Amino acid sequence: MRITVNSVTIGCIKGNIVEQRDLEAVVNAANAQLMAGGGVAGAIHKTAGPELAEECKPLAPIRPGEAVITGGHKLPNEYVIHCLGPVYGSDEPAEELLASCYKKALSLAEDRKIHSIGFPALSTGAFGYPMERAAEVAFRSIKESIPAVNHVKMIRFVLFDRKSQQIHEKKIKEIFSDTEYIEST
Repeated sequence: MRITVNSVTIGCIKGNIVEQRDLEAVVNAANAQLMAGGGVAGAIHKTAGPELAEECKPLAPIRPGEAVITGGHKLPNEYVIHCLGPVYGSDEPAEELLASCYKKALSLAEDRKIHSIGFPALSTGAFGYPMERAAEVAFRSIKESIPAVNHVKMIRFVLFDRKSQQIHEKKIKEIFSDTEYIEST
């Protein structure tokens, strides 16, 4: 499912974030030290190779809500944008911190003139953020950021399973319901 708002296409697919060959940048659901872990961070580091960890060392630690950018190394993407989402129920204000991740990732993409970016569902894995609430924060943040976006033309959510994809598709329609958009499948 995809919609286009102000010449920015926003979509949701079920897939693996490290296999998005047509995107210039992918977003890592990072930990504070920017090192390999489980889930998305583990997959990105494993695929990118040890050079990614070396590039990340001087950038760490980061705090919840922050984002930094590195090269993609052995990934099929030129860049990785590392976001530290909040641990739900611990890092507060969780909604503001999660929104900051999406806004800062898009700002970094704009700074580098990146045209396409792929996001996982930040903070919804080990950090425990409820999927539906996280999707709402994600799309509200993107909606607020679109007026300032000139270079980014494709935002794709790459989701682990069909249920996560359905939740995101439902939320994207809700959040953008008051906006003129073109929908395609």
